[in-house]
Amino acid sequence: MKLAMIGHKDFPSRSGGVEVVVYELATRLVRQGCEVTVYNRGRKRGDNHGVWEGVEYRRSPTVQKSGFNAMLYSLTATLQAIPRRYDLLHYHAAGPSVMLVLARLFGVKTVATVHGLDWQRAKWGAWASAYLRLGEWVIARYANEVIVLSQGMQEYFQSTYNRRTNLIENGIVPIEYAPGDEIFRRWGLERDGYVLFLGRIVPEKGLHYLIRAFKKCKTEKKLVIAGEVPDDQYGRELLALARGCKRICFAGFAEGRALRELYSNCTLYVLPSEVEGLALSLLEAMSVGARCMTSDIPENATVLSDFGTTFRSGDEKSLYEKLQEALKSSGENPRREEQIRYIKENYNYELVEEKTWKVYQAAMKRGTNTAAGPRPDGTGEK
Repeated sequence: MKLAMIGHKDFPSRSGGVEVVVYELATRLVRQGCEVTVYNRGRKRGDNHGVWEGVEYRRSPTVQKSGFNAMLYSLTATLQAIPRRYDLLHYHAAGPSVMLVLARLFGVKTVATVHGLDWQRAKWGAWASAYLRLGEWVIARYANEVIVLSQGMQEYFQSTYNRRTNLIENGIVPIEYAPGDEIFRRWGLERDGYVLFLGRIVPEKGLHYLIRAFKKCKTEKKLVIAGEVPDDQYGRELLALARGCKRICFAGFAEGRALRELYSNCTLYVLPSEVEGLALSLLEAMSVGARCMTSDIPENATVLSDFGTTFRSGDEKSLYEKLQEALKSSGENPRREEQIRYIKENYNYELVEEKTWKVYQAAMKRGTNTAAGPRPDGTGEK
């Protein structure tokens, strides 16, 4: 099969969950004999076309203005892809998926993965939210097959658009335990000596709640925030909120050995997000056996199962109380091995690859009409 992926920012990259999924899926499909091209966002001098681990990458021009970045990128990527006669185009996220209607008009089969209900994210204004909702509608109406990451999203598409979807939860490469040598040299962090947040620093992740709650806690442990602090209003608000508290450490973007050490040695991993698709950082933290605490939104609580603690989403008092209680005990997880097995058995890329391939096959069996009709076996949306 010859296919292309559109919707991520860069490849190879760990800058976000979409980028990790595209990397893992594309490289694995190549090893199974597929021809895979990924369309990266934006031009770079001297690095606009090449091959990485068997995956061809091409860059599509766009603009830096956030409100139009994804829209122009997905348009130029789609226009580049259509003449190359791919068997299938796989779009990632709602915004870029608006342009899949063009591919359908030219008879190209499409699959769309919904990584989250993006219009709910606090960073988007009215125009951007409307465009993301348009992307949802296009996915529901025109994509040959739709992939969602959680049961909640599956129910949402069924109730809102009467659209049948395929549930394929994210997989991860399990994190191997690493002693905290580098994190001690770089930030003075010791095993069981810090609470960890690792992820994108955006309002819907709820870091403002976490910082305020942590500052109230009676503890000598540190709060480590691993992620690139954006140079925007929210980033500046978080830095101001943490100012004067020596127990809060902004570690910046972490990868490689430092990433593994941060997960391996924290006393507690906390994810206070109010909106999620399926958080790869939570899966990674659980895969190394870390104690975990999350907000009680279904997307987090379902993954956490009974292996951790939840607090009321958006409720600073609830977070403070649960955090203070957790900090009274050691960071050792009494169910560590059981938790690691649970993640390995239920959230692995072998499952993701197998299920995604079946979705691709179903998409290829679809008719060539522009709108996505019932499946060949008679199932699907009405």
